[in-house]
Amino acid sequence: MQASVGDRLLVHGRIVGQHDRTAEIIEVLGENGTPPYRVRFEDGHETLMNPGPDTVVRHFSAEE
Repeated sequence: MQASVGDRLLVHGRIVGQHDRTAEIIEVLGENGTPPYRVRFEDGHETLMNPGPDTVVRHFSAEE
């Protein structure tokens, strides 16, 4: 997995009824865009993440 600052991580809910969550990458701590990432969720919570298989990178586009 590779990502850049400004990209978003979409974390799929793992159990029935759990909603997907979106987090913005605010810092890349691995080499060449690899995890871990410092992220900020929509509710303002910040944490370090090593995304698992339930996570998808949504790359930032200057056109958005």
